[in-house]
Amino acid sequence: MKRNRLFWGAVAPIAAILTSLFLMYIILSLRGADPFALFKLMVSYGFDPRNLVSETNLTVSYYLAGVAAAIGFKMLLFNIGIDGQYRMGAFFGAVVGAAVNLPPILHVLLIIIVAMVAAGAWASIAGYLKVRRGVSEVISNIMLNFIAAAIIAFLLSPKLLGSLPEGSQNVQTKPIPASGQMPTIKIFDGEVYSVFFLAIFVGIAYWIMLNKTVFGFNLRATGLSFRAARSSGVNAPGMIFITTCISGAIAGLVGIGTLLSDTHSYSMAFPSGFAFTGLSLAILGRNHPVGIFFAAFLWSFLERAGQVLEFEGIPPEIVIVMQGTIVLSIVIAYEVVARINLRQQQKAVGKVSSEVLSEAESK
Repeated sequence: MKRNRLFWGAVAPIAAILTSLFLMYIILSLRGADPFALFKLMVSYGFDPRNLVSETNLTVSYYLAGVAAAIGFKMLLFNIGIDGQYRMGAFFGAVVGAAVNLPPILHVLLIIIVAMVAAGAWASIAGYLKVRRGVSEVISNIMLNFIAAAIIAFLLSPKLLGSLPEGSQNVQTKPIPASGQMPTIKIFDGEVYSVFFLAIFVGIAYWIMLNKTVFGFNLRATGLSFRAARSSGVNAPGMIFITTCISGAIAGLVGIGTLLSDTHSYSMAFPSGFAFTGLSLAILGRNHPVGIFFAAFLWSFLERAGQVLEFEGIPPEIVIVMQGTIVLSIVIAYEVVARINLRQQQKAVGKVSSEVLSEAESK
């Protein structure tokens, strides 16, 4: 039975990717292009060593966003506020990091802690509204994303916490000193952010918390049944609030690699869209840290490799179509797998019941 579940669990994502490739094949054929030649070109371009470095850095950010979303999913929470949370974390981490001067390790740790606290505090607003007022976390997080962007834009004024470098039109925070910057790993003529190791630690900690701790058990129990968990003595509302804060705190790490290993300051030019990406990756990776990693790499690979299509006269937006198809297909595939597993379990239970009944009648 367990082998069957593992088999169907592996078939689902593969089927989703193949379905997406088939749809992409049809679209490219309708445009008069050679799909196989373009697929080969994308793979060659995506696995170019220099592109692999960029994909690795993007994978780390996507992975952290996916873990943040997965923590919420385990509580049946739809944390669509990852964008606002990550921006608040990166902004306040940059402000505090530029304002202090500490020994290197302590300086970096302070920035990371500030980013997590700021993002977690921002996420707690949605948690409080859900627990105390019954407000859907989807609605509150959507509004909080816009509010976060507006607050940061206001505080980035050169008269407040921002600065305008000479010869630049991009308002940003003051630069973080060298003691607060994270080193990079030089490989393939590129530089991989060392926050890669932090992402590994987060993935391991997430798995241990979820599967080896009482808190993780209570989290999963509350996610499966709010009423049952509350009846068994679990503080279900408190679990929802804490889980929301933890999800937000992890979201605060999404921009750390870019902040501490690349720009060393925050500006409104920081990338967006991590909320929908994180949610998609959590679904594709089935909320498992290893599955989310492969999903994050696939996402970053497609985005990077898709850039070469523009040189062939193909709109790179076709990659977005492919990503959307993967998510839609994976949802359908997992539902089919769940129904197959349920039928197999029902057959197994029916078989055992009939055997027990036959033995009872023979006696």
